[in-house]
Amino acid sequence: MATQQSKYDLLRATYPVFVYESFQYDVQADGLHIAFSFHAGKDVSFHPESVIPMRTFLRRNLSSDTLNTLVFNIGMAELVSYWKCVCSPLVEVRCGTLCADQCAFWQKLYFHGLGEFFYLNGITADESDFMTIHSSGPCWKKVDVALDADRYLVPIGGGKDSVVTLEALSDDGDDASSTGKEKVLPLIMNPRGATELCALRAGYPIEEVFVIRRTIDARLLELNAQGFLNGHTPFSALLAFYTLLASALTGRGRIALSNESSANESTVKGSDVNHQYSKSFEFENDFREYVSRFVGESFAYFSFLRPLSELQIALLFSGLTKYHDVFKSCNAGSKEDKWCGHCSKCLFAFIILSPFLSPETLQSIFGRNLLDDASLETYFRQLNGAETSKPFECVGTIDEVNSALAMTIARHYPTRESRPFLLRDYVSQPIRTSLTAFDEHHNLLPHEVKLLRTFLERNLNEQL
Repeated sequence: MATQQSKYDLLRATYPVFVYESFQYDVQADGLHIAFSFHAGKDVSFHPESVIPMRTFLRRNLSSDTLNTLVFNIGMAELVSYWKCVCSPLVEVRCGTLCADQCAFWQKLYFHGLGEFFYLNGITADESDFMTIHSSGPCWKKVDVALDADRYLVPIGGGKDSVVTLEALSDDGDDASSTGKEKVLPLIMNPRGATELCALRAGYPIEEVFVIRRTIDARLLELNAQGFLNGHTPFSALLAFYTLLASALTGRGRIALSNESSANESTVKGSDVNHQYSKSFEFENDFREYVSRFVGESFAYFSFLRPLSELQIALLFSGLTKYHDVFKSCNAGSKEDKWCGHCSKCLFAFIILSPFLSPETLQSIFGRNLLDDASLETYFRQLNGAETSKPFECVGTIDEVNSALAMTIARHYPTRESRPFLLRDYVSQPIRTSLTAFDEHHNLLPHEVKLLRTFLERNLNEQL
């Protein structure tokens, strides 16, 4: 049987060039329509599309230069999802010219963003030669668009983190001319039940949300079914480039993500393989530099929760009870908008909230006590560091998991006999994650630091 490495080598020989042929956009009555064209030969061609539905708050006067630059770069981020099925050694960009530093940015993003893809497929690749980018076509200009540095765009994913950002920023109503809610605009890519309901509970019906409807070309799914290479791609980087367009269309200059300090920890011990690479502080800084140099200096992309740990965010979320019955961050159950109760993401969410919510409250959210499910033991060991790698999901650090478990045992299960199955033979670790810590490696402005610190301190006093 052919190995994935031999398949990788064969596909690269069979499809030596992957082409970013073109992009186009069209403002129609129902919104902004965007399309891209990629191909690696006649039998491997893709035409993904996205639509940004019309809203009353959208600007209609963006110049073609601005749209060209922003949409072209979105296409560069879309490219890797399609390139990975054949992994061509040469990427030919025919619809825009990239300088050497731009090519270096994209190659680094593609390589590290595909770290999980290479690792799980057993593919050995080297950052220096896994891909070469050649470009031609127009040299798209940096954009000069007026943005309001006091207003925020907040991507909502349906989980606990983005809700905390939304509430904390909306709580900043000290400007008499603008309430906290008016300062914040939620953004949702491909709305589903949890994302829409979280926005609604915050006071934003879908008509008051910036929406992106992104469609994956069905041809990619066909090729996956035929045995072409498949795996994880850096979705958060793709979202980052879409938020630049959203910022320009809405005039909101502060793009506030909800990536925490925990995202910096590698998924596989002793390696750089990180499922959350495009949520890491390293990517955030690379992206900010790229945008400032090559896209536009008025954009401000940052993670509002970067100074905090997942454990601190769980504490903050535990007090936001109006979201408890609607938030969902389970990928396996996302199509049905539910917690599947059988995956590592469900188990992690249960664990990280367990110090702050009663077992009865957690059971009402997840359907049962997941710590009493023997079938989740492997995930439990991966999360607490007993295995070589963490689950390939957006989960917290090993220290955070063990700290949460130690706090949970102390608060809810003081005797071995009272403990659910997964905790009976678990040896509690020292608590290493401080609920009062504040990581200084971030891109928040001074008034945002003060706002987040105040929000954290108030909740610490209320919850503990």
